[in-house]
Amino acid sequence: MENRLKNKNTNNPDVWTAIQHLHKAIAAGGVDPKLLVLVHLRVSQINSCSACVYASVAGGRKAGDTDERLHNVAAWREAPFYTGAERAALALAEAATRLQDGAQGVTDEIWEEAGAYFTEEQIGAINLEIALTNFFNRINRTIKEPAGRTWG
Repeated sequence: MENRLKNKNTNNPDVWTAIQHLHKAIAAGGVDPKLLVLVHLRVSQINSCSACVYASVAGGRKAGDTDERLHNVAAWREAPFYTGAERAALALAEAATRLQDGAQGVTDEIWEEAGAYFTEEQIGAINLEIALTNFFNRINRTIKEPAGRTWG
């Protein structure tokens, strides 16, 4: 796959500044960075964004997570490697990402489960991570960003 966007330097610098502010807001939410990587990875898997899947695995390793956990996120419901909090965040990520026609989205049960593990500030950070990941996944799929790069 070859990237359709040849010169990324022509992008508006205000966009990159805004994205940096969003990353700061997510980090300020008090959520374990390893959990945010798992959320990013699962959303990217759902959206088939190879660039973000690749970057998530690399970021997870950098944050100290194991290959065993990173490579089993797609089957998190069946895999024994995740805490209750991580499971709640992954369920939230899946429901918020799968908003196709007729999908329930985030049910009260999913929201309440997340609330059992996270403060409102943390849920806000997780939701922002989900939204920002979906944003990047859609851009990367549109421009055909290939796997193999990491950012940051």
